[in-house]
Amino acid sequence: MARQGSEHPTELELAILKSLWQKAPQTVETVREALAAAGRQLTYSSVITMMNIMVRKKYLQRIKRGRAFEYEPLVEGQAVSRRMLNDLVNRVFDGSATAVLLELLETSDVGPDELVEIRRLINRKVRERGK
Repeated sequence: MARQGSEHPTELELAILKSLWQKAPQTVETVREALAAAGRQLTYSSVITMMNIMVRKKYLQRIKRGRAFEYEPLVEGQAVSRRMLNDLVNRVFDGSATAVLLELLETSDVGPDELVEIRRLINRKVRERGK
């Protein structure tokens, strides 16, 4: 039986999207170089195959510029991260944002500046709910 496709980008697809979210459009070679700089040594043919799959999945669009193709993301980073986080919260933490936050605070190395930012966001949410 064939494996069911995920509604979320794979790890490699996410790495490609992150490169394109930083700067788009890019050629396959530019993306391959960005992946290599991040420690992923892939051949040109592997990257173009993956990027063409991503075009079919509607994650990317391919634009002909001169003799080369350039690729741009069709999905926004914030939208992808929110969908993936929502899926994680629902599947692992039974939909509890509190459980996620407690787990992160207990198991992550949260720095003082991050704690100040978290406190600021909590205070803002409390004010918004109070209105």
